Amino acid sequence: MNNMVLNQSVNKVVRWAGDKVIILALFLLIVIISIINPRFLSLQVLRDVALQNSTRLIIACGMTFVLISAGVDLSAGRIVGLAAVLTASLGQTMEYGRRFYPQMGNISIIFPFLAAVAAAALLGFFNGFVIAKFKIVPFIVTLGTQIMAWGINLLYFDIPPNKSQPIGGVKPNITYLGSGLIKGLGIPIIIIIALIICGICWFILSKLRFGRNVYAVGGNQESAMVSGIRVDLNLIGVYTLAGALYGIAGFLECSRTGGATSAYGLNYEFDAISACVVGGVSNTGGIGTIPGMILGVLVFGIINYGLTFIGVNPYWQNIIKGLIIIAAVGFDIRKNIRRK
Repeated sequence: MNNMVLNQSVNKVVRWAGDKVIILALFLLIVIISIINPRFLSLQVLRDVALQNSTRLIIACGMTFVLISAGVDLSAGRIVGLAAVLTASLGQTMEYGRRFYPQMGNISIIFPFLAAVAAAALLGFFNGFVIAKFKIVPFIVTLGTQIMAWGINLLYFDIPPNKSQPIGGVKPNITYLGSGLIKGLGIPIIIIIALIICGICWFILSKLRFGRNVYAVGGNQESAMVSGIRVDLNLIGVYTLAGALYGIAGFLECSRTGGATSAYGLNYEFDAISACVVGGVSNTGGIGTIPGMILGVLVFGIINYGLTFIGVNPYWQNIIKGLIIIAAVGFDIRKNIRRK
């Protein structure tokens, strides 16, 4: 009898550890880095990690919707890059010596923001429409859109008189959003924006019918259709929303760095997918939360910043990240089997 109770207790602990593995891994990582260099446990480091990963949080929000719907989006990074270039080209100061549009007057920052978000949302809509209406697998569709978005970006970036030169001279009221601080608190504005967007995405997934439909579609499309859910419209909505979020991330990436090049956004989609999977968003659809995704982004943010902080070779960092992704998918599969 005592052995049975002991075994049940051990099994409960193992299940709990399996469900909380991401939190345990994050805690262990912080402890190890802090032992090696105690300066890691400082508010400045926390702020730097949050600042560097603010746009990644927004991209991962969009990817969370896509993965929960049982899809994938390989075009995210290049859409972010296109949005950043649009923002920089339309948001330059009048005084800058090499303007993208020399004849354009002084326009409000609302215009580059809307242009970036609209272009990104349009590409997202294209992804969703083709996936929903032509039943082509998301991997192929978004891979094609990735290449297409990059081509559009390169063509736009090469327009005279710019001719593929890095775009600078972004207006101070745009760069302020990416590098400015909230007075009296010392918290970067971009972090607050990212957290607000995460909160809105959590509300959509948790409280609105659209969010419940996304889970239903990702869990089983046939069952969702039988229950009266318009699977095609929901998929179009998911990818359009994801595109709009990529557009916001591109706008903020430009504001954070003060400019843009055609190289912006390279491989951002893989960082987002990795963070989501590590954060418990199932790669098979129907499972995932915004808080879990945030933890996943933090894990990779701490890996990138923390291992550099203690002088670990960047090549080793890639190996460690790869092992964490494999382990996270393994735990995800085991949890799904246990649920079934």
